[in-house]
Amino acid sequence: MGFLSHGVERSDLVTGDHIYTWRTGFAYSHHGIYVGGNKVVHFTQDQHLSSSAHSTSKWLSSSSVSNLPTKACLDIPDCGFRKQKSGGVVMSCLNCFLGNGLLSRFEYGVSRLSFIAKFRGGTCTTARSDSPDSVTHRAMYLLHNGFGNYDLFANNCEDFALYCKTGYLVRSEKEEALGGSGQASSVVGAPLAAILCLPLRLLIPSPVVVVTAAAATYSLNRYATDIGVRDDVIKVKVENIALFHGYQQQQQQLGGVNEDSDLGDNSPQKRQRLF
Repeated sequence: MGFLSHGVERSDLVTGDHIYTWRTGFAYSHHGIYVGGNKVVHFTQDQHLSSSAHSTSKWLSSSSVSNLPTKACLDIPDCGFRKQKSGGVVMSCLNCFLGNGLLSRFEYGVSRLSFIAKFRGGTCTTARSDSPDSVTHRAMYLLHNGFGNYDLFANNCEDFALYCKTGYLVRSEKEEALGGSGQASSVVGAPLAAILCLPLRLLIPSPVVVVTAAAATYSLNRYATDIGVRDDVIKVKVENIALFHGYQQQQQQLGGVNEDSDLGDNSPQKRQRLF
C-alpha cells in the first residue's frame, strides 16, 4: 500500500476493479469501474450545469472530467457511449479515462490502521467489495439508466464507483451532507481539523503539538466518514436507484427521514437491503 496511491499495471487489472487516476500533481483524482476489454464506466459532470459546490470549488470539479487525453484513444467502438447528452455515466476506453494521469486501483477491506495511515482520502475503504459480477452489473445498468444528479460533495465519481463495488448509498437527511467519497471528506476535513485545533495555540505554544493534533483530528474525521463504518448507509438494489434518489429529494424537502417509513431505522448493525 503506497502512501499516496495504489499504482497498478494494466495487465494486472481484472473486471470489476475500482480504478482511479490522479491529476495535476496529485491535486485530485477521477474514479471509475473497469469492466474489461480496456473499457471503463465512470460518472462525469454536466459542464452546462452549475451548482453552489461547483462554483466554490471549480478546480476540484474537474476531477470528474476525462476529456484531456494525452494517450491515443484505443478506438474501441463503445468509447464515449452515454445515454445523457452531456455528463452522467459514460463508457470510455482506458486511455481516454486516464488522460494524462497514472493508473491506480482503489483498495477495499483495509484495516482501520491501514486506512488511517493512508493520509490522503479517496484511495481505500474499510468496506468490502461485492463480487465482480455484481459490480459490473451495477456499472452497466447505471450506464444505461443514470446515477442521479452529479454533486461535487454528495454524489461524485468516487461515490459512483463505491456504489458499484458495495451497493451502499448514504441516506442523507440534509441536502448539504457529504456522500461516501473519501476525497470530498478530505477536502472538508482538512480545514475543519485546522480550525478545531486553533484553541490549542493559546494553551500550548509548540507548533509540533498543534500540527500533530490537527493531523489526528483530520485522520479520525476521515475514518468516521468512511462508508465502511458510518451508520447512515443502506444497501440499495441498482434497479431501484431512481427510487432511492427520489426518496432522498422528498425527505430533504420535508426536513428529515420519517421514522415510520421503511427507511427510519439506520442502525449501524443493520446494513440490510432496504430497497
